[in-house]
Amino acid sequence: MPRSNRKGRPAAVRSGGASSPVWLTGFHSVREALRARRRRLERLQIRGSAPRPEHQELVELARGAGVAVEFVESGAFEDRREDESNDQGVALCVGSLPELSLSALVEQIRTEGRASSRLVALDGVEDPQNVGALARVAESAGVDGLILTDRRAPGLTPAVSRASAGAIEWLPVARVPNLDRSLATLQETGYWVVVAAPDAGRTLYDTDDRILTGNLVVVLGAEGRGIRPSTLERADHLVEIPMRGRIASLNVSTAGAVILYDLLRRAESVRSDGQDTKTTAQ
Repeated sequence: MPRSNRKGRPAAVRSGGASSPVWLTGFHSVREALRARRRRLERLQIRGSAPRPEHQELVELARGAGVAVEFVESGAFEDRREDESNDQGVALCVGSLPELSLSALVEQIRTEGRASSRLVALDGVEDPQNVGALARVAESAGVDGLILTDRRAPGLTPAVSRASAGAIEWLPVARVPNLDRSLATLQETGYWVVVAAPDAGRTLYDTDDRILTGNLVVVLGAEGRGIRPSTLERADHLVEIPMRGRIASLNVSTAGAVILYDLLRRAESVRSDGQDTKTTAQ
């Protein structure tokens, strides 16, 4: 179930991706778009002459949102998919997902009165599947927002929504022109910049709780190129994931899952101990 503080619509400064309508396919991305209602919702198409039991929830969500439901022949779905993935017999015509400026994202978090905040910033992660998978992990781990750059990052396409299993429909996204300047701005507003990098000199598990609680922005880089030197210099803390196997690398979404859930564990441990080491973003 979505957290109650994610139901409000963030104040968008622009829309991501193309301005013309696009089609979401697959049960999860369609369902979450209908639940979140952060996009313009135009019409839902279902293959066949009547909804199958697994589609009934989508029909009810669509009608509750005032979205027309159409039952169509199989051929109508041929141009709905971006790839060869199984469309699962459903397609939703939608507008673009909203994107925020960095200042709008920080203001949204501030007005929600969070005790602390966690953000994820991606440095050169260009593959939509990786971005979608990271968005799924981030939303599940309670991250407050995803930061993408204008260049070297994909738009919020149906492929990203599908790879995220619909999580991107809930996760606020800020699009920024320059990552290093944005990290500097976040530092000025009370965030610590934590960069995941191999050979950091300190593993994630050896890093003290006092360092990894509070307002954090976690920076993850693309496989191969990794984090740019200028971003490494901007970091307050460098951490590496301890590797014990023969393959000394992880997919970026897997690395993100390891780090974000360790941060979640630490934050909840601090709360359960009754300690108040966190600050609110100003």
